Amino acid sequence: MAKKKILKRSWAEPFKIKVVEPIKMTTRADREKAAKEAGYNTFLLKSEDVYIDLLTDSGTNAMSDRQWAGMMIGDEAYAGSRNFYYLWDNVKKFYGMPYFVPAHQGRAAEHMISQILIKQGDYIPGNMYFTTTRLHQELAGATFVDVIIDEAHDPLNEHPFKGNVDIKKLDKLVSEVGAKKIPYVCMAGPVNMAGGQPFSMKNLKEVAQYCKQKKIKLWFDATRACENAYFIKEREKGYANKTVTQILKEMCSYFEGLWVSAKKDLMVNIGGILATKNKKVFEQARNMVVVYEGLHTYGGLAGRDMEAMAVGMEEMVEYDNIKARIGQVEYCGHQLEKYGIPFVKPIGGHAIFLDAKKFLPHIKQDQFPAQTLAAEIYLDSGVRGMERGIVSAGRDPETGKHRYPKLELVRLTFPRRVYTQAHIDVTVESIAEVYDNRKKIKGLKMIYEPKYLRFFQGRFERI
Repeated sequence: MAKKKILKRSWAEPFKIKVVEPIKMTTRADREKAAKEAGYNTFLLKSEDVYIDLLTDSGTNAMSDRQWAGMMIGDEAYAGSRNFYYLWDNVKKFYGMPYFVPAHQGRAAEHMISQILIKQGDYIPGNMYFTTTRLHQELAGATFVDVIIDEAHDPLNEHPFKGNVDIKKLDKLVSEVGAKKIPYVCMAGPVNMAGGQPFSMKNLKEVAQYCKQKKIKLWFDATRACENAYFIKEREKGYANKTVTQILKEMCSYFEGLWVSAKKDLMVNIGGILATKNKKVFEQARNMVVVYEGLHTYGGLAGRDMEAMAVGMEEMVEYDNIKARIGQVEYCGHQLEKYGIPFVKPIGGHAIFLDAKKFLPHIKQDQFPAQTLAAEIYLDSGVRGMERGIVSAGRDPETGKHRYPKLELVRLTFPRRVYTQAHIDVTVESIAEVYDNRKKIKGLKMIYEPKYLRFFQGRFERI
């Protein structure tokens, strides 16, 4: 009897669409005009001129029916909102942190913790920089030092945990400047600037043990921590049978505290969290939030926002949700591979990161190849991504010269529960078209540069 052939089963999103938002369709001439007016910076485009928006997953996710229902029971009392206490209970439940301060978004929490822990002349080691995090650390008087493993700077390296900290690099820094000059080690997971790459639980334990020996605190950028937990479950020995909730709780147990931009994992439009085991830090943060954000029981948020965050925290750990979210990114990556398009491997958590150096090898880095590529993809189809290269890296605060990162990337970030597989196909076909015509593309020159975080507001001209 012939053996029955097993067919690969199709995959579909684990949700139904209830409400739709019409998208404006544009012509090439429309996009040429819009791009020029925006200074070829995708951040400066009007959203109505964008077809498929892959700029970021920050606050752009689709909320669930439970979250929208929760918005209707917002307790808008100035002090002691019941939504605040519901959210606090979930911070304890899912992150395991007893103390919590709300903030309007992640960078507000970054600001507070930087001001609380950092002194002038300190050093902050981390597993690759993130733009706003590093700036807050620098403004507080510290110098950021990258201690990520070397594999993270190689787009083609298939290391499953490219977000790992290199203990030797960390120890070298501690030996050079002394442990007292390092108020905390900062770990993010997955690492955004490395291509959405996770760290392993094994590495986290090693870093935590090292920090304990040296009496250095360990803090966590837990903005996309559920994605990191998912990768640990999928890739690390001993975790396949554990839930995302269990893995997340274990990860957080090794940190003194964490901050979260709720606009990612929690699938809300606004919100942030600072949470810690350290009561002294909590008291300082609770005092600071009143100055910069609002009372410590709302932190710049409406009660309805906190309710949506609390519900989102319960949904963020659902395995099918995360699998579908990362599955979209994987699908996009596999389709791009068919066209031979260069991007960061292995496929990361929240985005595809196109390798602009390999995509446009004829454009020098000081002519902004990633910025150029992001603009060209928009011009072709109306798909909006973002630059993560020399523009994002900024200038050295001492020399004033460009920082030249090894990675020159265009990030195509997938909002949670927003786009379908058809949107991904359109995106891939557009990138393939640009790739076919890549030799005709010329670089850009910068004609306006703000003092801080220039990638948000910088303007360019075609060369």
